[in-house]
Amino acid sequence: MSFRYLASPSSIIALASTFTFFFFVLRRRIEQRRATGKLEEAIRLDLRAPTSLHPVINTDLCIGSASCIRACPEGKILGLVNGSATLLQGSKCIGHGRCAAECPVHAITLVFGTATRGVDLPEVNQFFESSRPGLHIVGELAGMGLIKNALIQGLQVAAHFKETLPTRSDLDGVDVAIVGAGPAGLATAAGCRSAGLTFTVLEQDSIGGTVAHYPRQKVVMTETLPMPFLGKFGRPRMRKEDLLKQFETLRKRAGIQVQTGTKVHGIEGANGDFLVVTSRGMLRARRVVLAIGRRGSPRTLGVPGEDLPKVTYHLVDPSQYAGKKVLVVGGGDSALEAACALAMESDAEVTLIHRRAEFGRCRTANRERMASLQAMGRIHIRLATEIRAITPTTVSLESQGQPERLTNDFVIACLGGELPAEFLKAARVEIKRHHGTQSLVAAPTKNTLHARQGFLRRYYPWILAVFIVALLATVGNHYYLLPRHLRSLSPAHPLLRSRGLLGHGIGVLASLLMLLNLSYMVRKRLTWFKRKASLAPWLRFHVFAGTFGTTLILFHAGFGGTNRLANSTYAALWVVLGTGLIGRYLYGFVRLPTDLDQQQEHLTEKIHDTLAHMPTLFREGHSLGDSPLRQIVRLVQGRLPGRDRLFITALRIPWTWIVFAVQLVRLRSVFLDRRSQWVFAKQVMRLRGLRTREALHAPIKSFMSWWRLFHVVAAGILFTLIAMHVWVSLRLGFRWFLP
Repeated sequence: MSFRYLASPSSIIALASTFTFFFFVLRRRIEQRRATGKLEEAIRLDLRAPTSLHPVINTDLCIGSASCIRACPEGKILGLVNGSATLLQGSKCIGHGRCAAECPVHAITLVFGTATRGVDLPEVNQFFESSRPGLHIVGELAGMGLIKNALIQGLQVAAHFKETLPTRSDLDGVDVAIVGAGPAGLATAAGCRSAGLTFTVLEQDSIGGTVAHYPRQKVVMTETLPMPFLGKFGRPRMRKEDLLKQFETLRKRAGIQVQTGTKVHGIEGANGDFLVVTSRGMLRARRVVLAIGRRGSPRTLGVPGEDLPKVTYHLVDPSQYAGKKVLVVGGGDSALEAACALAMESDAEVTLIHRRAEFGRCRTANRERMASLQAMGRIHIRLATEIRAITPTTVSLESQGQPERLTNDFVIACLGGELPAEFLKAARVEIKRHHGTQSLVAAPTKNTLHARQGFLRRYYPWILAVFIVALLATVGNHYYLLPRHLRSLSPAHPLLRSRGLLGHGIGVLASLLMLLNLSYMVRKRLTWFKRKASLAPWLRFHVFAGTFGTTLILFHAGFGGTNRLANSTYAALWVVLGTGLIGRYLYGFVRLPTDLDQQQEHLTEKIHDTLAHMPTLFREGHSLGDSPLRQIVRLVQGRLPGRDRLFITALRIPWTWIVFAVQLVRLRSVFLDRRSQWVFAKQVMRLRGLRTREALHAPIKSFMSWWRLFHVVAAGILFTLIAMHVWVSLRLGFRWFLP
């Protein structure tokens, strides 16, 4: 008997669900421990401060889907901590922005700088126009260091010019003067050519900008995107030489002429009639685009001897250092890549120094390659070491307070670039220090008509679903309200029963919807989908398919099961639907307003102001110490239980609101008029609600991570039961309308 009980379908389902739940719990705990360990390590090594564009996560909005973690090309620099995404190692974030694009609930914004470490950048608007009208800044100089971002900004600013620049037949000069022939400058030129605008590209060095100064065979990361005259541009991983070839192909096909060796000394004039002062003379233009990057202003060493010819700030050809003693200074990717290139492509004696105790701002692949070369004796690494002076034949170092001198032929300082503040100041461009509070705003790409069409595309499935459900309810109203043992006598029974033409068709449609519901899970985990589209519409379809599919199953089952499998499916259906709806309610409940403190302070002042005007608002004989007014004030100002008493607090909430309602009703005898009593009651209820949400915010956020896990396990069981149900139906010969 006991064996039969253990082998029953319900016990097997219970054991499988328990095993699955604890498997996911264990997996979540391991992930939490890994993320917490990396976070503690980053804090210990001071690696949390981002150096570029980076994400800020709104924990109120975050649902813990972990899709942002898998989307980052740099590895797991994001992690789940207490059920919410957290930036673990900010110093490794280089501003891809895929995490923000991947977030299904838009809980991630991209910002520059932090509260403790500001970043100076030219102030630009959503069209990349600086504080000087008509002067636009794109690419690395605007803070967007990635090739993909620079290309997109160049195309966007050209599209903006196409819409805003009126045609002129008496033009003296060009429509757009583009300073810089890097990725942003070339993309701007291609966009201007496609828009029919005249332009001139000025470059003080060579075509390619920063990319041209990369070491030979350096692997760069970009993304494929449509480019005028070229079609699909770029690949996820390509070498420097291949990228420069694509730049040259774009230049030729778009007919872009670049004036290389031309340095810009100043920008005079005003919007619509600029005069660009260059080393080759004057150029008149209606708009000016600065795409110069920061490579032209490298961060210097700041030590005696840094102006010697042996000191350079980038590596181009490692073979020129053959047989020499080379010192590489820096701890970022450029420094590690330069040292590795020298060690692999020449017989130079390479020493790499970094002022910190560990390399924290570099990719894992570069760190592993460097460690391998160090083990082979090709690179000598000196951490916690700084350079103090440079002579023609030596360099002076200091490591943990101990001075040291090394014989040296060349010094390559890979310290990044600095903002060309003097040039921007002369160009009358204001510089703003960002502290991580203002999100990055991209140029709008949709007009009002497109937005309206997007709204209809977003909500018409729900409108259609409501119509179908209303139609089914109308058609089967009498049938579904009948007791199950009397339904066979109804004329609608052959049509609406689960094996009937309509009933079975509803079941087929519901099964297809539930199967398509899995697409959200597949979309989150397959990397092939990461660059195809945002995850947000997939989540919306997931909610739609789950809600509509489960509703259709109710109609298919006739709002009840007829056998053990049907009953199990029916029960699992209600569990999945219930956990989803409760989770959605909790998600909305824990979302606190951004001005929570201001709202609470304002409501408190209003309540106190009401109490201060007792002689004019209250009836004679009532005072603040009288009940029920005293109880109301005590309930508003009373202390709420904290995290360790979540369930006690949750159970007390309904009772508290009942007490509130009773006491507020009793206040009718205290106030002189109904309106004053109603306003006071509204303020009290609002303040109490805000305080309750604030007290429960942290524990509910933590609880929701486990609730979502329970919902996922229940959904998995439901899918299994549906599959079994379909299999049994097919085995029994139910083919819907097929013979």
